[in-house]
Amino acid sequence: MKNIMLPSDSSVDHSGQLPEDSKKTSQGRLSAFLLLCAIGGVAIFSSTIAKNPVLPILAQQIGADKASIGLIAAASTITGILTSFSAGYLSDRLGRKPLLILSGIVFLTAPFLYLFIQTPLQLAMVRVYHGLATAVFGPVAMAYVTDLAATHRGERLGWFSSSQLAGRALAPVAGAAILAFGAWQWVYAVCAIAGALAFLGMFWLPRRAAPTGTTLPPPPVHQERRPSATRIPVRKILFHRTILVTSVAEASQFFAFGALEAFLPLYALSAGVGTATIGLLFGVQVGVRVLVRPLMGRFSDIHGRKRQILIGLLMTALTMILFPMTGNLALLLLLSLAFGFGLSVASAATSAFVADLSPQDGRGTALGLMSTIMDIGQALGPILLGVLLMSVSYQVGFAVIGGVVIIATGLFGWLAVEKDNR
Repeated sequence: MKNIMLPSDSSVDHSGQLPEDSKKTSQGRLSAFLLLCAIGGVAIFSSTIAKNPVLPILAQQIGADKASIGLIAAASTITGILTSFSAGYLSDRLGRKPLLILSGIVFLTAPFLYLFIQTPLQLAMVRVYHGLATAVFGPVAMAYVTDLAATHRGERLGWFSSSQLAGRALAPVAGAAILAFGAWQWVYAVCAIAGALAFLGMFWLPRRAAPTGTTLPPPPVHQERRPSATRIPVRKILFHRTILVTSVAEASQFFAFGALEAFLPLYALSAGVGTATIGLLFGVQVGVRVLVRPLMGRFSDIHGRKRQILIGLLMTALTMILFPMTGNLALLLLLSLAFGFGLSVASAATSAFVADLSPQDGRGTALGLMSTIMDIGQALGPILLGVLLMSVSYQVGFAVIGGVVIIATGLFGWLAVEKDNR
């Protein structure tokens, strides 16, 4: 079995030796990539601890009903719907770093606003603002990673995703522990510290990612972006069937994830699971994603993306349906692990697939479009489930969400173009 290693993306001369300029370029790309991974882990820890598991519990304490909780949980992703595409497009035009710093400002300031909320509406408004952080950071950071990776793109995106998922895995456990021993305000104090670290780290990133697939120096600043080079990819991307259907497939998974994130804590509480233990359900789920995502990214580099996406979607749908069938903690932990594995199998391939299909000067735009569609799914998931739970059981509500993922799986299998599979 081959060892799993971070690819160097380096070039060699005709003698088989690594040229000095190429070595420096490769080392610079690797340093930027590792720094970006560290920033991603801290940033996603900050955004996740603000909502999981504290957000639905806090919302319930200030008088929100289940439908309102669904809307509050979806509020941050609504921001993503409105801004992710624009953020990706602007990063193609202006560079990645300025947009990342913009997201860092929100990571830094948003946690303090939670300390002043008194009504569900105020909480929703804060979530809208906080959502700007990940709405900008997500597509721009992924585009930065693809800029740094000439080959093994799925594996590189997998490692980056795992760094974020490490933060996402730690956040609910830390948040639940804080809630068990202290006031909810302490959760947002920790959130603010992590946001500040992410913000500071963004200033250390190179302004422009080193070009991939070449050892030539970067072009002068005035040649770096040409309007004609960005307008054409936008038109191609918006009408690219495979990019769109892949984005819908990704959105269906996060449709289920958003619903699960909002209502699994409440279902677990109703089933007798303790508050501190609820964090473990999400910690196990995200923990398996940390371990599996790079392996699945490398697997998709070697064996192709499409079939892997289909398998992951089906696993997500099945486990979603099974969650409310049990109140046993061990079984809930097992289902959380399986749900996280399904997410990893599919999402390790979707973002790489979209990057593969995108023009080089339009990767930010394509990944921004994908993030926008994904955010639509993640926003609709808790809204729909919240409305359903006003009149049906958890079993019926979760089954409906799983059914939507099954429909999206069939759509992807039918419409994805085989020749575009990598």
